[in-house]
Amino acid sequence: MTPENGYLNKLGIIAKFFQFNQLQTNFYTEIIAGITTFVTMAYILVVNPEILSKAIFLQNSGDLFGELVIATAISAAFATLVMGIYANYPYALAPGMGLNAYFTFSVVLKLGISWQVALAAVFIEGLIFIGLTISQVRSQIVNNIPECLKQATTAGIGLFIAYIGLTSSKIIVTNEATTTTLGNLNQPETLVAISGIIITSAFVVRRMTGALLWGILATALLTWILGIAPFPNGIISFPQLPTHLFGQAFAGFENIVKTNNIWELITIIFVFIFVDFFDTVGTLTGLGIKARYFHQTRESLNLNKAFMADALGTTFGAVMGTSTVTSYIESAAGVSEGGRSGFTAVVVGFLFILSIFFIPLLSAIPSLATTPTLLVVGVLMMGSVRNISWDDPAESISAFLTIIIMPLSYSIADGLAMGLISYPLLKTFQGKFHETTFLMWILTLIFVLKFLFLGK
Repeated sequence: MTPENGYLNKLGIIAKFFQFNQLQTNFYTEIIAGITTFVTMAYILVVNPEILSKAIFLQNSGDLFGELVIATAISAAFATLVMGIYANYPYALAPGMGLNAYFTFSVVLKLGISWQVALAAVFIEGLIFIGLTISQVRSQIVNNIPECLKQATTAGIGLFIAYIGLTSSKIIVTNEATTTTLGNLNQPETLVAISGIIITSAFVVRRMTGALLWGILATALLTWILGIAPFPNGIISFPQLPTHLFGQAFAGFENIVKTNNIWELITIIFVFIFVDFFDTVGTLTGLGIKARYFHQTRESLNLNKAFMADALGTTFGAVMGTSTVTSYIESAAGVSEGGRSGFTAVVVGFLFILSIFFIPLLSAIPSLATTPTLLVVGVLMMGSVRNISWDDPAESISAFLTIIIMPLSYSIADGLAMGLISYPLLKTFQGKFHETTFLMWILTLIFVLKFLFLGK
């Protein structure tokens, strides 16, 4: 066998393993999709350490920012590779935004719980998720979500990520009188973001391969040239291994036994579980609709594997020293580029590993460079609203609540909650109680109790 034939044979094995033919994809598409997803969510390598370092530090030697960067990258790589290889989905995972803020500001800084105990709580959360996944509770919940709410979740996520892009670039800003309003469009940042939207949209309408990735890079280049963001101050740096972080979750268990706030700790674990559970359900459902998985037999077989990747990622992340690892809505960027198989996630996972050596370069890409991609992805995901039965008021009202609450509450879980609360009630008022399920009523009760006793 010649080297060329051996190489082609290996590619054939990979293509067969990731089911390229069945999913109508190829190596080039999957690689572009993986790169696009990674670049879109690479901000987490800097943002997550920035947030967690406010809570996670050493009393004597201080800042652990460098170690948190490595912990973030390794945790994201591990969970994403499990998602790609084990579940064969093109979704990327990393420490979740929102959950990291809750970890830092609510748990450690406000309640005064040590960061080691907080990591132990995240570890317990991961173990509980593993148990719920093995028992197939999570996949059963997804199977019981009505089709209209699945479609609405896709659209809601689209609006949500578009809103994130518009606010991060200051095209939309806060306003005391109207809550939000249009930003000052003659500012350099917003002008570059608008230019990036035009450039990226031009790439998309011309159906250029890798349009979203090229849009991110073009916008980043504009910010560097115009001095809005500094040029990378380097390309390669050697990682600082997380020696002070690794295994601190286990040390936290010793403190749990000594604490007098055991019920407070249980509440913390519950909030971690609740938010991550329904964020993940919403994200996987929405992206699954976008990637057309819910019309394929692989969905019922692999969805539980996707939940297991999420659960293992959270458990592993806690051991490494970071907050809850969860599925990322930015995966929609890769899905929109045509990513359909787990090979997209494998590409993202390897890029997270490589990123350990390229933090100076990646950290130089400003968040506004991703605005055009997030906006275009939002447009593409909104297409799912055509599959909602708008003539049925029970379905249209619950679907609309799901869509609109996600961006306005800044939470996928809260948007899905509103849909799941309203749908069975409206169906019952409509005289169609038989179209609801017992599990849906349980979810409705759980969400109502959660909002009553825990607030948001």
